Amino acid sequence: MVSAVIACFVIGYMLIVFEHPLRLDKTVPALLMASITWALLSLGHMETYVHSEPHSLEESLLYHLGKTAEILVFLIGAMTIVEIIDLHQGFDILKNMVTTKSKKKLLWIISILAFVLSAIIDNLTATIVLITLLRKLIKDKEDRIWYASMVVIAANAGGAWSPIGDVTTTMLWIGKKVSTLMLIEKLIIPSLICMIIPTYIASFLPTFKGEIEADEEEDLEDKNRQKLLSSKTILILGLSMIVFVPIFKTVTHLPPYLGMMLSLGVVWLVSEYIHPEENFDEKNRHLYSAHKALSRIEMTSILFFLGILMAVGALESIELLQHFAEWLDTLIPNREMVAILLGVFSAIIDNVPLVAASMSMYTLPMDHDIWHFIAFAAGTGGSMLIIGSAAGVAAMGMEKINFIWYLKKISWLALVGFLAGCAFILIEDHFLSALFH
Repeated sequence: MVSAVIACFVIGYMLIVFEHPLRLDKTVPALLMASITWALLSLGHMETYVHSEPHSLEESLLYHLGKTAEILVFLIGAMTIVEIIDLHQGFDILKNMVTTKSKKKLLWIISILAFVLSAIIDNLTATIVLITLLRKLIKDKEDRIWYASMVVIAANAGGAWSPIGDVTTTMLWIGKKVSTLMLIEKLIIPSLICMIIPTYIASFLPTFKGEIEADEEEDLEDKNRQKLLSSKTILILGLSMIVFVPIFKTVTHLPPYLGMMLSLGVVWLVSEYIHPEENFDEKNRHLYSAHKALSRIEMTSILFFLGILMAVGALESIELLQHFAEWLDTLIPNREMVAILLGVFSAIIDNVPLVAASMSMYTLPMDHDIWHFIAFAAGTGGSMLIIGSAAGVAAMGMEKINFIWYLKKISWLALVGFLAGCAFILIEDHFLSALFH
């Protein structure tokens, strides 16, 4: 039955990979893969585990549904806040601040923004915000998916050096494997390298040469469109409430999705009573309401997340991923190489269970070099495939980025950045150990 579960996951994964030639929405195989894997566990009467403790199938299923729901609620909250800001034309203010028409300059601005924002509001939310901004700046979809893909690389790099920037670094931080100051000190330079090198190489590609073509009709529409009184207020409030989420988590020690629920509630409340226009007609309130914002959310992306995460949960519940990580540790005694491989595999399999497995593999003190290496590798390795990270999946859903296109055009850039960052960590660690011994 274990073989059947693995086969189901592999077949489902391949259908997602080849969604474009098959003309099949990736959400369909994701949902089928999740439900069939759990059905096979039930039919095979297989023993399931939660944190290496045996639990009934129903308990394991509820546990993984709970972990998945945390991410989905967080994602829905972030997307709704972003859509409310967009309805109130808040992103037009940011759009007007980016005055450059140079594709190369815009690439650097967007990459730096993604790197900084992801460390503050996490890589997933930063990706959602910046892709929404890109939609305002670049009308050509072919150009925009290049920028969106570079956002994924920069956001994952930015999330790796912050304890709240990526779910895996948050896990290591909560699990007392890394401290905030040491994580920043050890990983900010390799993370910068991981962002700068791919962006520098990409800036020489034909896509990022020349100037952004202005959409004259769109520009004329923007000029003629009535400016809203609420734009600035909703933009500042919306972004402030997203930034508030990690503060809420730090103060209350509650999961981030609760902070996002609170933030959404506040933004929703203000949007209900604010007057977007001078002579505001109550009949037009629905145009700026959270109800309209919710209707604009890509539900297919949410369901795709549900399917992928629940399918990975099925593998985790029978400890397949843990056994794989332990086998890797036995096969390759070099811990640094194991960390690099975990980064590579995190592009294929969700990095959360891989990091969870690595946390149980080693009994090492807080801030041991290997924990920082795992945080970097798991956080940035996912950029090598579009479905290898939460930021990538969000970008894929929002911009309909094709898996094969990303593999051909972007994966090598992400790989170069990942290897450059790993090389810096290895050189620094070995240089320091040689210096002090």
